[in-house]
Amino acid sequence: MISLKNYSRAFWTANFVELLERAAYYGVFIVITLYLSRILGFTDVEAALISGIFSGGLYFLPTFSGALADKIGFKNSLLLAFSLLTIGYFGLAILPTMLESAGLVDYANNEIKFTGILTSNKRWLIAPIMLIIMIGGSFIKSVITGTVAKETTEDNRATAFSIFYMMVNIGAFSGKTIVKPLRAAMGDMGLVNINYFSTAMTSIALLLIIFFYKSGKHEGEGKSIKEIWIGFVKVITNGRLITLILIITGFWMVQHQLYATMPKYVLRMAGEGASPSWYANVNPLIVVLTVTFVTRIMASKTPLFSMTVGMFIMPLSALTMASGNWFGGEAINLGFMSMHPIALMMIIGISLQALAESFISPRFLEFFSLQAPKGEEGMYLGFSHLHSFFASVLGFGLSGYLLSEYCPDPKLFDTHLAWQEASVNAHYIWYYFAGIALISAILLIVYGKIIARLDAKKQNIF
Repeated sequence: MISLKNYSRAFWTANFVELLERAAYYGVFIVITLYLSRILGFTDVEAALISGIFSGGLYFLPTFSGALADKIGFKNSLLLAFSLLTIGYFGLAILPTMLESAGLVDYANNEIKFTGILTSNKRWLIAPIMLIIMIGGSFIKSVITGTVAKETTEDNRATAFSIFYMMVNIGAFSGKTIVKPLRAAMGDMGLVNINYFSTAMTSIALLLIIFFYKSGKHEGEGKSIKEIWIGFVKVITNGRLITLILIITGFWMVQHQLYATMPKYVLRMAGEGASPSWYANVNPLIVVLTVTFVTRIMASKTPLFSMTVGMFIMPLSALTMASGNWFGGEAINLGFMSMHPIALMMIIGISLQALAESFISPRFLEFFSLQAPKGEEGMYLGFSHLHSFFASVLGFGLSGYLLSEYCPDPKLFDTHLAWQEASVNAHYIWYYFAGIALISAILLIVYGKIIARLDAKKQNIF
């Protein structure tokens, strides 16, 4: 049983605002490529590139923002973060109205007519807006996980990170749940209005930080620039940590396809009646249901062992997603409902992916927290998110190419038959990601053996 008394008020406040931030983020991010394509008129490749840079920056900056957070204090950092996020999400909500006022697009009667936006540079106003969200979000990545590390001990840290990860996924589930009914009720304009929901979530989080976030842990605050630089160089030259980040990147490249590939894939292959936001919601639901149990049964195992188990589940996940195209287009009768085979196998594949995540992510964060010196938790935990920078840039870039090659936009074809011929091998997309996941799993085993050998040599020396 989890006892509230085992953890501080700062710990619980940080976890609750993380829930709100995740609800805001996933409400928007699950449909960000659709927002970019359907609302602003970007192509598949352009939308994937923009989304990949945004997601990549969100995970590249935490090392730097984490170092700054250690210096200025976690509360001040969270105040800055949620202020920027609120401004950014509000910007996403009002940008289409600004473009409509400029006569570049017409959203009348939920129909989108591009009347000049495709040749206008004004749609690139999205760039500074997403930069604001990126900077704000980068502080969240380092400070919330840094708070978990600061407010716990080695004895209860594994459980603490499983609580954190459960809260992350409750927030993700909530955000994704909002998206489908909004789109169903408002068509593509729901892609715009979801941003008001996200603005509200981050505004509430900002108020909670103001009134409830109080911590007695102030190690590292007020450090000189020289001290920050020395610590920064130390962490970015840590070969053991960098190698693990690069290996775990393979897992996150596959996981990011929930947002890069899956929405367009299922809408094109299973039809516009498909519910990609709800399919993606299976991921946080399964994580919430399994993460504390998995952490408990893995308690006697090392973080690396737990991560390795999860890594070998990932190739099975990608192959399951591919298998939906093997059954033809006939709906499968499940007794209580019928479902397109693409959708059904996608849900099963996402479930396996979520189970893998429960084995990997909390223990990965625990591993990094144990390497962090006192007062440098923000920087080290920020650095731990670098895997998703590589995964975003590589995963979204690869996604744009694979979608164009194997599952192109039906609007680019004169007839439905021509599109069917062009997308007959759409499931090949998932074979690429199954291969990436398998290679990463094998490399993690090799990494574990090398690390064990190095540690044994070090012990023999002393």
